[in-house]
Amino acid sequence: MSIDNILVIGGGGYVGSHLISALAHTGARVTVPTRRRERAKHLLPIPTIDVIEADVHDDTTLARLMVGQDAVINLVGVLKGGSGTTDGKPWGKGFDRAHVSLAGRVARAASAAGVQRLLHMSALKAGSDAPSAYLRSKAAGEAAVRAAFPGATIFRPSVIFGHGDSFLALFAGLLAVAPVLPLACPTALFQPVWVGDVVATMVTSLAHQESIGQNYELCGPKVYKLIDLVDYAGRAAGKPGNIMPLGNMLSYLMAWTMEWVGGPMTRDNYQSMQIPSTCEQGGEQGGNRLLPFGRRAAALEIIAPTYLADGRYRAGFDGFRQGAKR
Repeated sequence: MSIDNILVIGGGGYVGSHLISALAHTGARVTVPTRRRERAKHLLPIPTIDVIEADVHDDTTLARLMVGQDAVINLVGVLKGGSGTTDGKPWGKGFDRAHVSLAGRVARAASAAGVQRLLHMSALKAGSDAPSAYLRSKAAGEAAVRAAFPGATIFRPSVIFGHGDSFLALFAGLLAVAPVLPLACPTALFQPVWVGDVVATMVTSLAHQESIGQNYELCGPKVYKLIDLVDYAGRAAGKPGNIMPLGNMLSYLMAWTMEWVGGPMTRDNYQSMQIPSTCEQGGEQGGNRLLPFGRRAAALEIIAPTYLADGRYRAGFDGFRQGAKR
C-alpha cells in the first residue's frame, strides 16, 4: 500500500510542524489547509508541502481536499474550549467544534472519498466519564471517528515536550521573570513524551498494516510530579527559581483567576490534572520504555537541555505572551 499524498489537518500547529518535517523526509506530497496562510508560512520553504487557505469546518471544502489523498491526519486540538454543557453535551462549545464535530466531519469525508488511512490525535485518559470537559470531548471525538472510519489509527499522548513547546518552555520563561512562582496542582502526574517520538511513531504507522484500527498510548520513560518538571525546566534553562506549591483550594482559585484574565490555565485544565496523565500498560524493556513498532522513548533529561539552554525556551514563552495579548 503506497502512501504518496497526505492531507494534514492542523498542520500549522506545534506537533503539525514537526510531523510535516518528518513526512517531508519520506518524499510524500503533503497538503496543509489553513484559514490563514500566514500562520503556516514556516512550512512554505519545504518543496513537497502545499499550504492552501481553506475552511476545514465546511463539508464541501473538506470533500474537495480529500480528492486524491492516500492518507489523512487530523491533529486539531484546543486546550481551552469552555466547560459545562453545549446542546446537552458535557463539554464546552469550543471543544465540541474542534474535538467532536470536526473529528467526525473529517472521518466521514475521508471515508466517502475512499482514503486508505486516517490517523487521529486524541489525548491520554480521554473518557466519557473523565473529570474535565477537554478529556470528555476527546473521547467523544474518538467515538465519532470510529463510527465513520473504523480503521482509523488513534494516538493518545501524554503531555508532549520538545523544541517550540508551550510546556517546559513556558515554565522556564515564567521562572526567569517571577521572583516566586505559585504552582497549581504541584503533585499532578505526567509521563511526558518527546515530540520527535510522537511524529516518528505516526509516520511509521502508515507503513504498518497492523496499525489499522488500533489505539496507541504514547508516553515517555519516566513519571514526574508537575513541581519536579517545573523545577527541572528552570534549572535546565539556567534560570532556577522559587516555586510555591499550592494546595487544592488555592490551585482551583488560581485556575479560576487565570481563566478570567486569559492566562495559561483554566478550571477545566485543573480538572484534567486530577487524574494522572500516565500510561497504564507496561512497554518497558531493559529500563527503557518501548513505543509502538519497537521505538525507544527518548528521556526528557536528554532532549530538554537542547532547547531550554541559552534562552531558547523563550520561543514558547513568547507564544504565551502573544496569546495573552501582552
